[in-house]
Amino acid sequence: MSSSQHIAFIGGGNMASAIIGGLIRQGMQPDQFTVVEPFAETAAKLHRDFGITALPQASERLAQADVVVWAVKPQVFSQAAAPVMPHTRGALHLSVAAGIRTDSICRWLGTERVVRSMPNTPALVGQGITGLFPCPNVTPEDRARVEHIIGTTGQFVWVAQESHLDAVTALSGSGPAYVFYFLEAMTEAGVGMGLSAEQAYQLAVATFGGASALAAASSESPEVLRQRVTSKGGTTYAALTAMEASGMKASFVKAMQAAETRARELGDEFGKA
Repeated sequence: MSSSQHIAFIGGGNMASAIIGGLIRQGMQPDQFTVVEPFAETAAKLHRDFGITALPQASERLAQADVVVWAVKPQVFSQAAAPVMPHTRGALHLSVAAGIRTDSICRWLGTERVVRSMPNTPALVGQGITGLFPCPNVTPEDRARVEHIIGTTGQFVWVAQESHLDAVTALSGSGPAYVFYFLEAMTEAGVGMGLSAEQAYQLAVATFGGASALAAASSESPEVLRQRVTSKGGTTYAALTAMEASGMKASFVKAMQAAETRARELGDEFGKA
């Protein structure tokens, strides 16, 4: 982003802070941001971390924004949009709100320069991945701006159909919770086998991190990578056989399908206003 660019954030919580922090590390200045954040504790954290004085409510200051990032909960999006819309019709809008579809966002904001995204929480440490979908009126220059903004939090993927963002939500948006769930189970198992909780957790976290790094560096499929560490009759084989016998993979796929269904329901539920 150039020194003349100005970005507004509606909502100043964790995701907004992750993006702001990344942009500041890349050279943007605190006076290039306008943040609307009604909660005093969150506003105080923005000032403490970045030197940004947040607005308690929308004002004409938003008119200077080239890009508006919507970092609000889906259930309050329509309510938050009403006082913002008169000041931001000429801006590019980037939504990180789960479930809210572009037709609702465009209607609430009076513009079709809207990009909808689905990030995940590893964005907080610069290791996130975000699904992106642009409305037809979004220009190549707009897409480049969005890529720069989201790129400060990790990787991104553009999807061809908006409905695919529900799959992104199920896979990577909710995905960190699946990893934490397995970390809990691995730690519990380690403790049950005599390790301390600290040892078991360290081993589990390092194993997930290392395996993910190996998969990212390899051109081989996860199936092949799994086979390489699974000797017939060995310890890994015993574990995987037990997982298959319990129907773990099928249950995991079913769980992700439930997340995708709920993502669609959120759009139906909160996009009506």
